[in-house]
Amino acid sequence: MDHERQTGGRSADSELGCFLRARRTQVLPADVGLPTGPGPRRTPGLRREEIATLAGVSIDYYTRLERGKETRPSPSVVEALASALRLGETERAYLRDLAACTARGGDEAVRSDHAVRRPTVDRGVELLLRTLRPNPAHVVSRTYELLAANPSGLRLLPGMADTPSEERNVVRWLALHPGARVLYPDDWENQIRGCVARLRALTGTDPETPGLGRLVAELREKSPDFAELWEHYDVQGHTVGTKTFHHPEFGVFTLGFQALDLDGTGGHRVIFYYAEPGTPTYDVMVLLDMDQPRTGTGSPAGTFTANRHD
Repeated sequence: MDHERQTGGRSADSELGCFLRARRTQVLPADVGLPTGPGPRRTPGLRREEIATLAGVSIDYYTRLERGKETRPSPSVVEALASALRLGETERAYLRDLAACTARGGDEAVRSDHAVRRPTVDRGVELLLRTLRPNPAHVVSRTYELLAANPSGLRLLPGMADTPSEERNVVRWLALHPGARVLYPDDWENQIRGCVARLRALTGTDPETPGLGRLVAELREKSPDFAELWEHYDVQGHTVGTKTFHHPEFGVFTLGFQALDLDGTGGHRVIFYYAEPGTPTYDVMVLLDMDQPRTGTGSPAGTFTANRHD
């Protein structure tokens, strides 16, 4: 494995080419009204010349884009490529961001950076988490560092309370902790796919986010599943819906969830879970919120905060 694949660091122009190539392989000829042709196709998805034709550019130009030789595609070309690749709006925005980064001559789309200071949460956010009890809630950074949680928000993730606070990260927990696969036995891949998609999108909107390169490099090295999903270049995450948990203490239950951006925090989000009052699931939330855990060495009493502004 070469150094770039180990660290997750690629130049911005090759990151654009990798995205185009990855998405090209996911579009079938039938998806765009092209005949499959006789015999097996050596290339999964569309060939370069087919994408070039659909986008109205020359094969040579498109090849140069994929290989990182062309670094300044015009906005009209970017939009034409997005249409040829059948990208949704989120993917289109990501492609625009990658193209803009390429044009600026960015150094690395995902840097393998050094250790950075952990973000903080302020007193108002901490009080918000307490107010939400018994609803599980936690605050994450753009790179999924678990910055703060109320008791049920911490206990909802088996094993997280036993992790040192400065090492708590939701996507690392999903990728590496056995408790994650226990909690989501039928939906683990979907859960981590959403996290990987948000990290991948971040490489387009803000590739020099502190800690991003280091986290991606670690998980690509330690988790084959993460590494495979990373190469899919999916950038569509999930911010609302339901999750079914197979919790080792409280059994099987389903909660709704919502993720909200916190203005003025540099991209922090609060993720909270809910159930209708008076239902058995609501009673499970109350049990999760009890200050004294039944098992484990963690201490989720009150609100845990990794760092806080005073």
